[in-house]
Amino acid sequence: MKFCLHSRLLQSEPMRRCRLTECRAACCVYGVWLDWAEWEEIQLYAPLIIPHMPPDLNDPRGWVDGRVEDDSFTPSRRVIHSRVLPDAGHYGGSACVFLRDDSRCALQVAGEQAGLHPWRFKPFYCILHPLDLSEDGQITLDEREALLDEPGSCLRPSENVQPLVKVFEPELRYLLGMDGWQVLLQEINEPDR
Repeated sequence: MKFCLHSRLLQSEPMRRCRLTECRAACCVYGVWLDWAEWEEIQLYAPLIIPHMPPDLNDPRGWVDGRVEDDSFTPSRRVIHSRVLPDAGHYGGSACVFLRDDSRCALQVAGEQAGLHPWRFKPFYCILHPLDLSEDGQITLDEREALLDEPGSCLRPSENVQPLVKVFEPELRYLLGMDGWQVLLQEINEPDR
């Protein structure tokens, strides 16, 4: 899919990303919606993912909860929800089935171990987070106060003001592709061109 940015991401603000050691993947509390094509690919590559899942979760059929919805922002226009498990030690008392005890995502670890991009198997909405999509499908970010007031947020206050495109550079590079990222940098560096 081709994405464009909301003007909100061209602003600079006093925020930084969390660190996994601080948040322990709090964002995984409610699981994730997977595009149907992502889910099919996860099943196809299950032999690479299973070694990074707990032994009692080695059957891919147990990785989703069966909820399916329409979603106009994903390629297949249909999403299925990952299973959410009780987890007393995790923020909010629950966690996505793919969250490991070391607070890393089994899908990401599987990609890394296979010599692929770490996000090769990660769902679109995981990569996007804490960014979001506006009603017209532009990549955006919610208001700063709401994000920074939430204890489980993926963002933290910072003493330094920095461009949001730099805060979210890894995600934007991945989602926009190298060509889209280069175009964005040109627009930022030469706004009146």
